Formats: sequence, structure tokens, C-alpha cells
Amino acid sequence: MMRKAWVALLLASVSVTSHAIAGHAVAGSRLSASQADPTARPPADAPYRNAALPLEQRVADLLARMTLEEKIAQITSVWDTKVEIQDAQDRFDSAKAKAKHPHGIGQLARPSDRQGPVSPRVAPPRSIAESIDYVNAVQKWAVEGTRLGIPVLFHEEALHGLAAQDATSFPQAIGLASTWDPDLVREINAMVAREVRTRGVHLVLSPVVDVARDPRWGRIEETFGEDPHLVSEMGVAAVEGLQGPNRARTLAPGKVFATLKHMTGHGQPESGTNIGPAPIAERTLREIFFPPFEAVVTRTGVEALMASYNEIDGVPSHANQWLLGDVLRGEWKFPGAVVSDYYAIEQMVSIHRIAPSNAAAAQLALAAGVDSELPNATAYSTLIDAVRKGEVSQGAIDTATARMLSIKFRAGLFENPYARVEDTRINHDAAAVALARKAAEKSLVLLKNEGGALPLALDSQQTIAVIGPNADVARLGGYYGIPPEKITPLQGIRALVGDKAKIVHAQGVKITEDDDWWADEVKRADPAENRERIAQAVETARAADTILLFIGDTEQTSREAWADAHLGDRASLDLVGEQIELFDAMKALGKKLVVVLVNGRPPSYPRIAEQADAILETWYAGEQQGHAIADALFGRVNPGGKLPVTVARHVGQLPMTYNVKPSAQRGYLFDTTAPLYPFAFGLSYTRFTLSPPRLSASSIKAGDSVDVLVDVTNSGAREGDEVVQLYLRDKIASVTRPVKELKAFRRITLKPGETRTVKLTLGADAFRIWNIDMKRVIEPGEFDIMTGADSANLQTVTLTVAP
Repeated sequence: MMRKAWVALLLASVSVTSHAIAGHAVAGSRLSASQADPTARPPADAPYRNAALPLEQRVADLLARMTLEEKIAQITSVWDTKVEIQDAQDRFDSAKAKAKHPHGIGQLARPSDRQGPVSPRVAPPRSIAESIDYVNAVQKWAVEGTRLGIPVLFHEEALHGLAAQDATSFPQAIGLASTWDPDLVREINAMVAREVRTRGVHLVLSPVVDVARDPRWGRIEETFGEDPHLVSEMGVAAVEGLQGPNRARTLAPGKVFATLKHMTGHGQPESGTNIGPAPIAERTLREIFFPPFEAVVTRTGVEALMASYNEIDGVPSHANQWLLGDVLRGEWKFPGAVVSDYYAIEQMVSIHRIAPSNAAAAQLALAAGVDSELPNATAYSTLIDAVRKGEVSQGAIDTATARMLSIKFRAGLFENPYARVEDTRINHDAAAVALARKAAEKSLVLLKNEGGALPLALDSQQTIAVIGPNADVARLGGYYGIPPEKITPLQGIRALVGDKAKIVHAQGVKITEDDDWWADEVKRADPAENRERIAQAVETARAADTILLFIGDTEQTSREAWADAHLGDRASLDLVGEQIELFDAMKALGKKLVVVLVNGRPPSYPRIAEQADAILETWYAGEQQGHAIADALFGRVNPGGKLPVTVARHVGQLPMTYNVKPSAQRGYLFDTTAPLYPFAFGLSYTRFTLSPPRLSASSIKAGDSVDVLVDVTNSGAREGDEVVQLYLRDKIASVTRPVKELKAFRRITLKPGETRTVKLTLGADAFRIWNIDMKRVIEPGEFDIMTGADSANLQTVTLTVAP
């Protein structure tokens, strides 16, 4: 009874809640739908068509002319039913569109695919030319064939490159985080925006700024890691790359709007399973999970934000008025649009069970501030009847509609809705390919290098065995595009080595029977057949001088679990299949053994960490991974990346993060609390010496800033990159504080013998905490200021913050 009463109360709130439109008023939209002529086409000089007028006036004028059905069309999308408005060749059919969507289409999801949620292997994506033809045909119908001529907003996935045919594929997000280089992330996303925009698309569902704190979760590959500050800086850089550093929220040529996702708690689901409850206290939300979203919202002009699938304290994010209203729009003053995650509003009925129907779920989402339903109109189409019955206010619909229309006006769609084929020549051009290779190089993390096992020398008399299930495949990771070329590690090694060494190859084991990210069923490869492959690999490698062993994941063994029939999370961190048996067999040969990890999550591999001569973590390094990995193995590139996550020894240590509270990790019987590799760890082919930190002042007043200076010397023989990191600990506070928190970092390149002084600044925000009264304050006292090259090896100085 209490549950039903709570639902009824929430539903009732929809009809009495009046939503203010962030950033502008809708006084000009006071004409009701009944006053608008549902058949008359507005004149060509209607104010909403006049680009010289203020955006607020254009939105208000257009709203005043719209029927209720036209408004609902603008806050919904089309994807699954895309085939219903296409002909037999998957071309857009305006006659079918007119019959199916007489009031227009607000958004159309992923115009690059042919049939909606279908594997590219089943329905190959459209070519660039076909995509443009499709987009332009849709826009011609929307502009000329619908009453109001409102253009369609197209969105695409673009997490690490446009997920479409012939787009450039960059390293997956966790690899980009390993660069610790926000400027590079900004440059990459600017390139992504350029390729997306040429295809007539103005909105992408990227970046992901979930703080990921459970490696069992298959989506960890889509994130920038476990630390709020690192994720914040990478998230801000990604949005600025996509949209440009434009706080005015208007799109320049070659830019697209970003969609910040997923708010929030998504990165630490219960049991590590996707969409699982996030039993997270408000203080933890504010200290760990909120900061990246707040940083992007307050520092950029991000135009859209996506709510998360999970629940927090019993309330799914899509119905959470505190989360999306009080915090997002109230505290952070977010002026843009909130969109649903795919099918998430329906899931409040089918999974969360807080609504008895899609109609009820739609009312909950609208009341919480969700402005648009993706990818279809399953729930929000019911709002037409809800308004007519008085269950939902016209004002709530107007608010959501205005926000979605504002995106279209800000994107310039009313002035120029069409794409031009000639603009697409920049797709996957030489600059994009070079940037993909550079990104791959900078994402590589050297975890072990016993006795200088790497880099390898070239010798025409030597034999190098390239072994493993990931040696001759270029794994791109989830939400992938299909680039014109992708270089496998074996191809990269052969291209670099040429005739200067003998290269032999064997697969060793097969991980899964298939590696299609879209396929529902995941079957492990047959163990008996794998043991035969291992025997073959042993014979192949027996005469080799060095073995390069490529192991890790496929796109199926760690991925988004988007349905009960499409799983991707793991109860174990161990490598899948007989990969450890393959390692043991290679180790038994007594050769130099270099392990190259190709994966989307940090697996557990203590035996490998102990026994391998060298370990290189490459993640999913994009289309140019083969060249970048080969360059690193043979010393043409000096790895300089750092881990954006802590690597646990096994699943029993979880959660395993560096910024724990002082009472955590007391110890285990018969085991250790030490990670396999600490957060921010990474080696180099050269040696760096970092001085103790120096402060510009030993004492500051609360609210002031302080500079921290560190001298960094390259004392080795090779040029290389080091990441100078700054951590802080509040010694005594009114609430418990982490043992250390990353507050600043900088990646630098030094020549052999070169010394550089790095200055990192701690502003007032670095010292703020949420106190015992849940107020954001700076508490005077002493702070440990720690600097170093990873989170475990730090030098400390004390700073006093006075009242």
C-alpha cells in the first residue's frame, strides 16, 4: 500500500509541477494548442524562421504555433521502427514517413545504420554517401513536407570515434584515460566532431564520465577510470573538443553537441552488474560520482545530459527529481536538455517496478525533468492522452519541447539542415590516421620490464614468435566504428621488422567462438581444441628467441549488458578460457617472454605479473594499434601512459581503489590488500627522478591557492614522458577523508639529461569537503601535499590552511 501511495504521489506531482525553462522564458508561447490552426503552414517570415531574432523569441513563437501532437513528436525519437519509414533498399520513404509520423520527427537515432538495433554483420552500415543521402532525404521531408518545417535532430554514438562506416577509430575511453593528456583528448574529440558533422549529424552520445570503481562491470572500458579528478579533466576536454570552448552553446562549423552520460552512480553497480542498484550514500555521490558531471556542466557549454539506468536509494535516476532537478538544474544551473538512456523509461515498468504502465513511467520521467525519450516514443507518446485528461500540465510539455527545440536552433538546423557530400573528404584523412596512431602510442602502459627485456633489438638472425588470440586481430572495443583500415599487432610487427628478423605466428588459443559485440550468445571456445592450438603454438615458438604473447579479452568477454539475453559483466577477473595454460606453455620454453594485454577492463593475472619478463597494457588501442604496439615493443616509441584504474589481484579484493578511507583494507588472513598494480602506475624505457614538492607558501588562508613545484629530471638515455601527479590528504576533518586524493597532474616530455620544473596549482576547490552538516566548506588545518609518478610512491610536504 505504501508503494502504491508513493507512486500516486509522484504521478500527481506531474500535473501540478510548473517547470521553468532554463535560460529563457516561454511567455511568448501562451497560445494554446487549440488556438493554433493544425492545418495551416506558417508564413515564410514567421519569427521562428528569422535567424536574426533572439533564440528565446524564436522558440516562443514556434511553441505558440504547435499542436500537442507536434510537441510530443519533438520530445521523442525513432530507431527500432526506422524500417517502417524506409523502402526495400533501406532508403528513406517520405510517403511512409508522412503516414507514420504526420506531426514530424524530433530525433532520429543513428542514421548511419540501416535497420536500428541490428548487428552490422546482419545489416552492414550505410556508406558515407548513403548516410548523407538518407539524412538529406529525411530533412527535405521534415522541412518541406511537414506543417511547421521543423528539421530532424540526428544523433550518433561517438565514444572513441564515430560508430559508423569509414570513420576513424581511436583508442577506447579507458585507453584515452591512460594517456593522462587532456589536450590530446580534446584534439581527438575535435577530429571526431569534424567527421560526425560532415554527415549531417549534430548531436553525439558522448562522453561517458561515470567514475568506474568495479572492474567486473563490462562497461568499464567506456570510462576514464576510477578517479573523480582524472575523469573530470578528461570529460571537460572531450566536451570542449566536440563542441568547442563555447559557453554560449552555439555550434561552430565542424562541431557537434555532446551528451554527458550517465548520471549517476552507474560506475559502481551492485555486484558489478550493469544497471544494478547503486547503494551509494549522498556524501559518496557528492565526493566521488558527482564531480565529473559538475565539472563539465559548470565549465563547458554542454548541451545535453543522459540519465543513468540504475536506482539510487530506491529511486531510478529517470524518476529522481532530487538528482535531475535539485542537483543538476538547481545547484549546478544546467540549462540544457536531459535525455533518457535507451529504453530506460520503459524499464521503470519492466525492471524497477515503480510504475504500472509506460504511461505512468512517462509521467514520472517528465516530472523528474527528462526532456526526451530515446530511442523510441514508446512511453512519451502516451503523454498526449495524459495532457488531455489533465494528468500532465501543458506547461511541463512546453518546457521539455522548448529545450529540445533550443538544441535545433543552437545547432543552426533551421538555417542549414543539409549535409554536403563534398565535405566528407576529410573523413579518415591523413591527419585523422596520424592522430589515431599518436593516441594509440600515448595510451600504452608499460607495467613490467625485468632486466630491460624491452625494447627489442632487430637482428636478422633472431626469430620472434608472435603468439596468442589477440595477435592477429585489431580489437576496437564497444560502440565501435568500421574504419577503412585497422592494423593488427601482427601486421604492425611484420611491417616494422621486415626482413630484419624472422616472424612466426600461432593463435595459441581461441577465447570465444565469436567476437561480435552485438551478438547475444557468448560461447567459450572448446577447451580440447584450445589445447591442440597450445600444442601447435609450442612447436611454433620452440625455436624462437623471443615470444610476444597477446592475450586478454574479446569484445564479448567484457561489454555492456544491455539485456537479460545480452550479458557482458563478469563474476571473475580471470582471463577467459585457456589463456593461462597458454602462458604456462610459453614460459616452459625458457625464452624471453613479453606479454601484451589487449582488453577493455583490468583483468587479474598475478602469475603473469610474477613470471613474465615484460608486460605492456594496450587496452583497445584503435585502428592503428598494430603500428603503435610494434613501435613500443621495438623502441621507436617510449611508453609513457599510466593506469587510470587500480589492478586487483583477484575479485575477492573488490572494491579496490587507491582513494580509500583510513579504516579500509585492514588486512586478510592468508592474503594481501596490496593491488597487483596501483592506480596511476606506469614505467618507461628511461629513468625519471622527481624532487620532493616545494610550496609557494607553507601557510595560506582558506579560499586562497598555492603552487606546488616539482623538479623532474630524465636521468636515462632515452627521451620519454612522465606524468607528475599531485595528491592531497586532509589530516584531521569533521568527516573521514580518503588517504589520498588526486588533485592535479601533468604529462611532460623530457630529453635525456633534461630537467624541468613543473608547477601544479591547488585552488580553493581542492580543499573543499562536504562536512558533517553536508555543507561544502574548507576546514582549516594541516594538509599533506604529496607528489610522485604514481599513487603508491609519493613524497610529502605539509601545508597549513588558516581560517
